[in-house]
Amino acid sequence: MNHVQEIGNGIVNVAVDLACLQAESGHDVAVISAGGEYEELLCKFGVQHYSLDLSRNPANLIKAAIAYRGMIKKFQPQIVHAHMMTGIVLASTFRLGYKYALVSTVHNEFQRASVLMGLAERVIAVSQAVQDSMVRRGINQNKLRVVRNGTLGSPRTRKISKYEPLKLQRPAIATVAGMYERKGIAELIAAFEKIAPDFPDVHLYLVGNGPDKEMFVAQAKKTAVSDRIHFEGFQPEPQSYLLAGDIFVLASHRDPCPLVLSEAREAGVAIVATQVDGIPEALDNGKAGVLVPAKDSQALAEALAQLLSNSDRLQEWKHRAKQNLEWLNVARVHEETLAIYRELVG
Repeated sequence: MNHVQEIGNGIVNVAVDLACLQAESGHDVAVISAGGEYEELLCKFGVQHYSLDLSRNPANLIKAAIAYRGMIKKFQPQIVHAHMMTGIVLASTFRLGYKYALVSTVHNEFQRASVLMGLAERVIAVSQAVQDSMVRRGINQNKLRVVRNGTLGSPRTRKISKYEPLKLQRPAIATVAGMYERKGIAELIAAFEKIAPDFPDVHLYLVGNGPDKEMFVAQAKKTAVSDRIHFEGFQPEPQSYLLAGDIFVLASHRDPCPLVLSEAREAGVAIVATQVDGIPEALDNGKAGVLVPAKDSQALAEALAQLLSNSDRLQEWKHRAKQNLEWLNVARVHEETLAIYRELVG
């Protein structure tokens, strides 16, 4: 992958989880990336790390190709698992003379170039919705396997019981998301502005960073309730916000299978999320969270108002979020991924 930085990148988090659990199970595992904070964790689990800059410029890619072949020659893998597009192109182009099988995971299916992940012999989709989309885009269904994301029990985090809830101003609505337009932050702020006059004590906490943050800050400042909208920045362990919140919102326009929903469910916060891509699957098709249309701040506002105005309903959705968590464990993701490897290497 491109890096192993601790910045809330879901692709990195999934890959790091898999590498750690694979090594813990006794396999020889190496990660190739430009490096980052998770190198220390990988080392702790016995995962080798090879440093490789995958910046997409011609001169660097030539250097990367030469370095990659040296790493493969040294490590002699049976499986190469690519999580990002530069990696799949590199691993596919320069496998001549090496006997490794090639696996890819489609994380961000909405990116046009994600069809390149079809260069692999097995293509893992992180939700059924992603698999269906990849089939429509021409990827051979015989290659595709669904391994839904799950992050509970991750080696990157502590047990939920080890976290203390923050002292937020309540009722508290929170989101944990990159500050990108596609995450629906603008609709969430607009929905909050609609309901805020009727619920004078409610506060909104936006946890995360990203390139569109300043746009959202400017939007919030234009509202009459900007003093109740809090930009908290990136938090490496957002569980303390989730435990303290009353309602968690994920208003994404596109989201293949967001890890944060499993974390919100484990924390027992009521969830409102958009009915797109893999989000319904992560919420047991609406049993564990309220689903609303994407890009519809009015529908989102109505869902929030219904929960805030009825304490019994709010408690019911908090309870429902915590049901059927077993399948969201990272150990299941690990085992299903190993099963796919075995299809190729026996």
